[in-house]
This record gives sequence, structure tokens and C-alpha cells, in this order.
Amino acid sequence: QVATVTEYGAFIKIPGCRKQGLVHKTHMSSCRVDKPSEIVDVGDKVWVKLIRKEMKDDKLKLSLSMKVVNQGTGKDLDPNNVSLDQDERKKRMFRDYTSQKITLEAVLNTVCKKCGCKGHFAKECFVQPGGTKYSLIPEEEEEEAAAAGYERDKKTSVADDSSKKRKK
Repeated sequence: QVATVTEYGAFIKIPGCRKQGLVHKTHMSSCRVDKPSEIVDVGDKVWVKLIRKEMKDDKLKLSLSMKVVNQGTGKDLDPNNVSLDQDERKKRMFRDYTSQKITLEAVLNTVCKKCGCKGHFAKECFVQPGGTKYSLIPEEEEEEAAAAGYERDKKTSVADDSSKKRKK
């Protein structure tokens, strides 16, 4: 029988025992319970299962569950405590990884068949035919070599342009 209802659960009087046990709101139903007063009222008779006995400060604390017992017949729905073990594992396995930062340091060692740039595949290429080509930013050593090669290419292209004008 329900003795008192609190914001975190309900205390249940156990017949033939002077102790009361607590059904926490997480053990009232398989669905989420925000207010235990919406599930039970003082004086209601409910079926419960003892899930834990704990001695704390020389006091015996009894933890009860309603969700593993059929409330119509009183039949134990979890005789091997499988669902209770799963609930305990879920509580223990949670770890907060928000403080750890994820860093990605991988670069694809490939050349796109569509645009000819390094670092991505053709299916990931967003260059339209005849559009702007994009490539990865070169590292410092590559940058110096590329700058020297660019200057060389620029000089030869200027020479090519002037020779084309002369031919006309």
C-alpha cells in the first residue's frame, strides 16, 4: 500500500513488515515518469518487487520496483533480473566526453580524376566543368618550390605570348 508520495518516488508499506520501501520514479513505469503523483496516490495498493537491500548508517533501506511486476496479476515480469541489470549497466557506462577535443590530421593521398587536384575523390569534387579549381594549401617546403615553379612558368608564358604576337 502506498504510504507517501514524494517528488522522487513513493514509499510503500509492506504487509507483515514494519519497514517501508521506496519505489523511485525511474522504477514506477517503463515510460518516463516526471511526477510520481500522476502514477500513484496515497492508499493505492500496488504490486512491487524487492530489487535491493542496503545497510546505510545502521538503517536498512529497501528499494522496490513496480515496472518489473504486472500490476494486474502481481506476476514477476523479470524473474532473472535481466532488465534491472541492463538499467544498471546503462548508468555505469555513461561517460562525459565533452571536454575531450577531437583533432583530425589526415589528408587523402589521392588525385581527383575530375579536376586533377590533390586531396579528394572525384565523387566529392564540386568543380563544375570549366569552373574554378581548388586544391589543398601546400605545406611550407612545397610552397617555396611551387613559388619558384610559378615564376618560371610565368616567364615562359610571357615569352610565349610575345612570340605569338610577332607571328601575327
